[in-house]
Amino acid sequence: MIVDIKSPVPSDIEIAQAANLRPIREIAAELGLSEDDIDLYGKYKAKVHLDVLERIKDRPNAKYVDVTAITPTPLGEGKTVTTIGVSQGLHYIGKKVFTCIRQPSQGPTFGIKGGAAGGGYSQIVPMEDFNLHLTGDIHAVGAANNLLAAAVDARIMHENELSDEKLAKALCPDDRFAPWMYARLKKLGISASKPSELSAEDRRRFFRLDIDPYSITLNRVIDVNDRAIRNVIIGLGTKDDGRPRQTGFDITVASEVMAILALASSLKDLRERIGRMVIGTDRNKNPVTAEDLGVAGAMTVLLKDALMPNLMQTLAGTPAFVHAGPFANIAHGNSSVVADMLAIKLISGGYLVTESGFGADCGMEKFFDIKCRTSGLIPNCVVMVCSIRALKMHGGGPKVVPGIPLNPAYKQENLELLEKGLCNLEANIKIALRFGIPVVVAINRFVTDTDAEIAIVKKAAEAAGAEGAFVSEVWAKGEAGGAELAEAVVAACEKPSKFQFLYPLDLPIRDKIEIIATQIYGADGVDFEPAAQAKLKLYTDLGYDKLPINMAKTHLSLSHDPTWKGVPKNYRLPVRDIRASVGAGFLYPLCGTMRTMPGLPSRPVFMDIDIDLETGKVVGLS
Repeated sequence: MIVDIKSPVPSDIEIAQAANLRPIREIAAELGLSEDDIDLYGKYKAKVHLDVLERIKDRPNAKYVDVTAITPTPLGEGKTVTTIGVSQGLHYIGKKVFTCIRQPSQGPTFGIKGGAAGGGYSQIVPMEDFNLHLTGDIHAVGAANNLLAAAVDARIMHENELSDEKLAKALCPDDRFAPWMYARLKKLGISASKPSELSAEDRRRFFRLDIDPYSITLNRVIDVNDRAIRNVIIGLGTKDDGRPRQTGFDITVASEVMAILALASSLKDLRERIGRMVIGTDRNKNPVTAEDLGVAGAMTVLLKDALMPNLMQTLAGTPAFVHAGPFANIAHGNSSVVADMLAIKLISGGYLVTESGFGADCGMEKFFDIKCRTSGLIPNCVVMVCSIRALKMHGGGPKVVPGIPLNPAYKQENLELLEKGLCNLEANIKIALRFGIPVVVAINRFVTDTDAEIAIVKKAAEAAGAEGAFVSEVWAKGEAGGAELAEAVVAACEKPSKFQFLYPLDLPIRDKIEIIATQIYGADGVDFEPAAQAKLKLYTDLGYDKLPINMAKTHLSLSHDPTWKGVPKNYRLPVRDIRASVGAGFLYPLCGTMRTMPGLPSRPVFMDIDIDLETGKVVGLS
């Protein structure tokens, strides 16, 4: 450990600030990375160049471990703590290890959750950098998304104001096609070497996108929980202020641009994915893309540095990539493909530990069916995190509200309440086993948990088909507290597996959604509301029906209703709409009343955060 273990455990930020951090140059050198392979951002973080991949491509892959969880409470169950703890535990027992996790959003950092660097003696450091800005990747995502949004509304305004000739002259002032325009010529089946060769009809088809304002699905984004801008009217004022229309804001990490950053495997792939982004349709129901708007190249320029993963370290001094940050209840909820592709080769002969967001029904299912399809990497083991308090909640315990002290039911031994909630653990284990990968249960132990409660969970996990359940005490004890769990992970990674995707891509959109609803969520079926039914037809007609499905639903229940705990039965899943993230490469149905922009609570976490004017250190971040 690069920090001394103390009892009682200090605050997260006190532990992080007391750590004797290793220079990131030193960690990079141990991985075989030279000064030319990294761009330093201060002493303790760096970006790694993607051309390293070509040099190390023939190395054997490390073992690959995904950390997921049962259905969480609003407080979270320590999944990131356990992810980092598994890595630290593997290091403690003498294994080479690399950790890959997402960059946290400013929304939850300043909202309910606080930081996401782990906790206690299981953290990524420096934690202030981790939680606040890091190397600016999320800001780059927001800038690229909002450039595209501005391009959409500017194009609508100018097409309304300019004649065909003036529009053509404005877009091609020197009678030459810009490089990006050749893709549009091909798309429209037009043959011409310069704009003046276009017929009047082709000139109109080529230069006028004729965007249907009511079809636009792209929102502007900001990385703050701000419910007041979920729905807005833009373009108010004079005619120079654009054309009025209703739109809204999403949180940056839920944007398609963030999903693209997380799934792109190279700069070339990033450019192609951005070009394929569909912002809506024209008035004839043809898709309009970022490439059509001529903005895809500029967006890629904004994201070129953001595509490189950020190298940091754990409190055990082991390497960690922190990269990309999509939400798992809205987007696919996993760190980047390029981070995993690099790490699994850099740590060849060791273990790569990554984390998928929220429970097995959310981030893990998307990890397998979306991320693994893209990367071609298949895990050797799944770690399923649970906590006694969450299982009691699923057993019918009192409501858990962030900022309000936990009910005594969660702090005292209550075997009956615990046993009633074990069904949620069993259901999530079975979800993971559907993919044919061995499952190890990690019990994130709190000081109020009793030995009798731990014993019940261990018995239930084994009965459900897990390799076993093991106590994790990494929060209080650091890497030593994860040794037993790490040994179990090593053993599970040696077990045979028969990985399989949940569904083939060539099934109709409706069938893929119903498979996820019935086999993962336990629903009896799916009810498609009129808007969703219309999208089923539209996206099939447009040829998007072969894309995987990224369900947008609450993370607080196996169902679409956050108040339904345990294992909900006898219900049908409502799908109110379906949207297309063609650049990212998936369709996302909206289940229930999902929000793509969270709101702030009555007492946000930002009220505790400040700066010590004497030392310049951040205080109150957790």
